[in-house]
Parts: sequence; structure tokens; C-alpha cells
Amino acid sequence: MAWPCAGASREDLRFYVRDLFARLRVGGAEMRREAAAALNEVLRDDDKCVRVVVSDVADGIGLLIGLLESADACVQEEALDAISVIAGYDASCKGDLVGGGVIAPVIRVLNTGAGTAAKERAARVLSKLTENADNAWAVAAHGGVTALVNICSDHRASGGELVCAACRVLMSIVGVEEIRKYMVADAGAVPVLVSLLQGPKDEEAQIQAMELLAAIASGDSSSREVVLQEGTAESLVRALDPGIPRSSKAREVALRAIDALCFSSPDSIDRLIGAVFLNRVLFFLRNGDTTLQHCALKAAHRLCHVSEETKKAMGDAGFMPELVGIVQAAKSLETREMAAEALCAMMSVHCNRKRFVQDDRNVAQVLQLLGPDEEKPSPAKRFLLSTLVHLADSNSGRRKIMSSEHVRNLEKLAETNVTDAKKIVKKLGGSKLRNMFHGIWSLRP
Repeated sequence: MAWPCAGASREDLRFYVRDLFARLRVGGAEMRREAAAALNEVLRDDDKCVRVVVSDVADGIGLLIGLLESADACVQEEALDAISVIAGYDASCKGDLVGGGVIAPVIRVLNTGAGTAAKERAARVLSKLTENADNAWAVAAHGGVTALVNICSDHRASGGELVCAACRVLMSIVGVEEIRKYMVADAGAVPVLVSLLQGPKDEEAQIQAMELLAAIASGDSSSREVVLQEGTAESLVRALDPGIPRSSKAREVALRAIDALCFSSPDSIDRLIGAVFLNRVLFFLRNGDTTLQHCALKAAHRLCHVSEETKKAMGDAGFMPELVGIVQAAKSLETREMAAEALCAMMSVHCNRKRFVQDDRNVAQVLQLLGPDEEKPSPAKRFLLSTLVHLADSNSGRRKIMSSEHVRNLEKLAETNVTDAKKIVKKLGGSKLRNMFHGIWSLRP
């Protein structure tokens, strides 16, 4: 039967689609294959056909669901493709499929000896059916969680496309607390995902595993502990190794996963530092593209608010000059503020202050960045002033500030009654400085 031309009326489409379904019902093997392929073609080319299948074909949805049990792999795959198109059309079509009982046979495709192509299609159907955690309980009730985890556990046989599709479904339903706990306690998802992160060469599968592990860990403290005990922190740090070829996207996802997983307890921070995480963050602060550098900066910002020991380790690793450089070079106000705040936080540690003033350039750059670019000091500039407040507590810090050619920037801020600028100059004190400022303003608080 001829395919209706573009712009055909609904009546013509109805007649054509009904004929295809008649062939699917009563035709021989070859006729059913041809009809299933033709149905998919018309569904993809004209979305009005979706409504025809749902509304104008007697038990059209039921017939397609029934074809999922077909022993003919070609027919089964075409039926899965058709159901996938219908599931993605709108919420009511998705509801018709679920009401027709589609979830159980789709999961059976994942569990049986169906080929990889059929399983990939089945996983894509589930992905559409579970968007925004829709139908999560129905998937779990029919054994879908275990089936999806098993696909990920056999990632070498399953192939990257199928594993990624399975992870996407798990990601859609992990937000349901009871299902997340089942994934962890009963389905054994965490060691499977860590193995997936460590094992395959398929980077997209590794990215999916990282995102899913972070989502599991963010749910509750017990799940987070299970994830950490499986060595996830160390595996994520290995994903940042610059000696191993990986895309910037993979490294960004690894940094975000570490942020979600590892900054909640001293033990997890110790794991990170023991796994040379500081060196990795510093490398990408220096060498990452704009997005990756921003992710590394967020990690540094989080780290310098963890503990005195962590701030000291960051100072030893060489973070402070890099943070000054970012404040100086970054175009984004947010980036400059974050770097300046991190630098200020590190100055609360005495040995960091001592290290910072050993290099004349550090203090000079901070003073230079106080230049009069705006009427009111920006947030970044306020953090830089707080940094100088810390430095002015020591004789060496005061000497470096006073000897800098950029100290005039501090004077100008003090003249406008910026509190921290006045506080710094009062700490500097002495007739030499008062003469330098020509008595322009009072040293009284």
C-alpha cells in the first residue's frame, strides 16, 4: 500500500495506519516485518500518526505491546522503536502505554536473551517512561532496578550504548528514597558503578557512572558511606589524572561528583588529600579550559573552608599565587570573588601568611588589584582587603605592604572611609606612613 504523501489528511493517515496494523495482526513473518518498519517510518515522519495509533486504531497500543513478546527479533525491535516514539509524544500517550501494561514486557526484554539492539531500545523506552521519576515504582515492582544494574555489571558484554541507557533510567528513579536504598542495599549498584567507573574505555559510560554515584551519595549519609567505602573518592581522583587522556567534560563531572560526595566529612577529605587531589585541582587551576578551571576553583573554594590542616596543605601545595593570578586575570566577577574569598580564607593560617609574604610579587599584586575601578569596592576587592588585614598582623607583612609601589591604592580606599583599608593603615602606623599619606585622613577608627 502506498505511503501517504506529505500533508496527507488525517483520514488518509488513518486508513494507511489501520492497514499496517491489519498486516501486523494477520500477516506472515515477512509481511509483519515490512509493516512494522513502515509504521516506524510514518511515526517518525509525521507526528499526527502517533495520535492516530493511540486514538483511531482499535487496540493499537495493545498490539504493539504484544509484539514485544515476538520471537522475531526484527519485529520486536521495530515494536520497541514505535513504542519509544509514542512514549516521547506527550504525557497522555505515555499514560496509555503504562496503562496498557508496557513496563513488564519491556523489562522482560532486558532480562531475557534478546540481542543488544533490542535491549538498547528497551532501555530507551524506559528512559522516556521514567522522565522526572514518573513510573519509578512500576519499574521497580517489575524487577527493573535489578535488570538495569545487571546490564551495568556486565558492561563488557552489554556495550557502551546499552550501559549508558541503563544508567539514564537508574538516574531518573534514584531520587525516590526507597528505590535508592534498594539500589544500594539489595541490587548491589554501588560496586557495579565503581567498577564501571574504573573499567571500560567508554568515556560516556564512565560519566554516567560518576553522575549516578553522586546522586546515590547525595541522598542520605548511610548511602554516602557505602559509596565512599567502595573507593569511589580515589577512583574519581584517578579520573582527574592529567596523564590519562580524558575529555574536559569527564573531568568536570568527576570534580562535581567529588564536590557532592567528599566534602561532608573529615574522613572523606583525608581520602581526597591522600589520593593527591590537591595536586589535581592545582593542575587544572593552571591548565584547564575556562569551564574546567571554574570547576577546579569551586573545589579549591570548598576545600579552604574545611579545616586549618587542609588550608595549610593547600598553602604547601602552591595554591595562593594561583588564586591571586585568577583574581587578576578572570573576566567573570563570580570567578574573581570566589578566588579572592579562597585566598582570604587561607590567610587565617599563620604559616600561609608567612609563605605568602616571602614573595614580593604576591603582596604587590594584591595591592595592585585594589586599583580604583569602581566607586564602591567589589566583593572580590573586599576579600583582598581582608587578606591584607591578616598580612598586616606581622612585621614582615607590614613592611611588604609599605614598600610596594601600589600602596597608594590602599590610601585612596582609606580616604573614602573603607573600613578595612583604614584598619590596615592603622596597623601599619608610624610617622613614615603618616608622612606618606600627607595627613589626608585621620587614623582614628
